[in-house]
Amino acid sequence: MGFKTKSWKTILITSAVTVSLSALTACGSSSSGGSAAADYPTKPIVVTAPSGAGGGWDKTARSLIKVLDETDLVEQTMTVENKPGGGGVVFLAEYVTKDKDDPYKLFVSSPPLLINNLKKEGNSPYGYKDVTPLAQLTRDYGAIAVAADSKYNDIQSLIDDIKADPTKVTLAGGSAPGSMDHLISILPAFNQGVDPKTIKYLSYDGGGEAIAALLGKNADAIGTDISSLGSYLKSGDIKILAVTSNERLGGDFTDVPTLKESGIDAEFTIWRGVLGPKNMTEEQVAFWDETLKSLSEHETWKKELEANAWESEYKNAADFTAFLEEQETVVQELLTALGMQK
Repeated sequence: MGFKTKSWKTILITSAVTVSLSALTACGSSSSGGSAAADYPTKPIVVTAPSGAGGGWDKTARSLIKVLDETDLVEQTMTVENKPGGGGVVFLAEYVTKDKDDPYKLFVSSPPLLINNLKKEGNSPYGYKDVTPLAQLTRDYGAIAVAADSKYNDIQSLIDDIKADPTKVTLAGGSAPGSMDHLISILPAFNQGVDPKTIKYLSYDGGGEAIAALLGKNADAIGTDISSLGSYLKSGDIKILAVTSNERLGGDFTDVPTLKESGIDAEFTIWRGVLGPKNMTEEQVAFWDETLKSLSEHETWKKELEANAWESEYKNAADFTAFLEEQETVVQELLTALGMQK
């Protein structure tokens, strides 16, 4: 998972789905059926997407509760709540201070959980250590997209215009400056020697708003997770110039070239996981270890992954926490290279 400042050869950042769930009482073995384990959860669960509708967090949260319901892995009602603002910063501040003892409130997140805590501008005083990582579930990739009628038909032509005059090309994303979408947006040009601080970037509260800006001619291109672009590609509203994976993806994205195919030696992998409030009990964490592992192995979940062009990447609570600790170091190096570190 090395990170090279000059080449951006490998950037492994992962998006986390955070889910905060109801107070779990002592749970023995998975088959014990003890009354304490059977009592959790006993009321509806809210899963928050810290953004507007239409982006990766929103889609992840909705897919998660859909499959947990369809498979009866969670019997209680689960709903999604959208709380946009500052690329997750506004939500996390409220969550950490008000909901730290409420395991019936979950939330979805991604690399911004780390980025927002480590960047200089618009940062969050809170990070993964202020919540309880429960599981990494998926792996996604970044993409650069333009409107269908854009003059740009390949990533190099976009980069050439940015090189010629960065003030005349506007990039956009569904999260704040210094965030994941920002890093995806500037990655290709940065790799070819453009000072990232000179690149124009507009931030919106969610991928849906960023795409609306693109289609409304308020941006020349957007950087976001490729899984949120499938429906717009199918409808013919956009063109995807490049994906940040090592190899071409399948399904609807078969014809999308990788950055490497375009001569840009860079990769950006997005993780997504599930997190809960800080003060979860060991028994509650154990419940989610069991439940989310079962989810990751279920055929219904695998079909949902395929439909969204996500790849499965399951880590339990302990492994996910260790992974986030490693990623914190990678993100710090990345932000330092951009002069955006705290």
